[in-house]
Amino acid sequence: MASVFTKIVKGEIPAYKVAENDKFLAFLDINPVAEGHTLVIPKQEIDYLFDLEDDLLAEMMVFAKKVARALDQAIECKRVGVMVVGTEVPHAHIHLVPFKSEPQVCIVAPKMKLSEEQFMDIAERIKRYIPEDITVKS
Repeated sequence: MASVFTKIVKGEIPAYKVAENDKFLAFLDINPVAEGHTLVIPKQEIDYLFDLEDDLLAEMMVFAKKVARALDQAIECKRVGVMVVGTEVPHAHIHLVPFKSEPQVCIVAPKMKLSEEQFMDIAERIKRYIPEDITVKS
């Protein structure tokens, strides 16, 4: 059965996309622990991050780095933290979390409640800083 992330890749479920190329997709987490909390996934459905082929994992990290730099410019934060937990959805993914204090970079931290308008605003702010080679496809 396809994961919820695979359904997002296929366009079956909507998402607040911020970056995309042929291999990867970045979109806002709908249960964020901080403003701008973004998930980076491979479009190929692979359950565990460390099951990715070495080249694909390396490319995913470079993609995530570009998204993290955009987050750092778009969201007021101390840094952009990185989390790999991998148990919430059976599809490899990286959490990018802009944070002002370290306790925000925790998967069990209290979740934010945002409106659709807030999600759309955050996504648009981030997209302004995304490099052209990973711009969201129309």
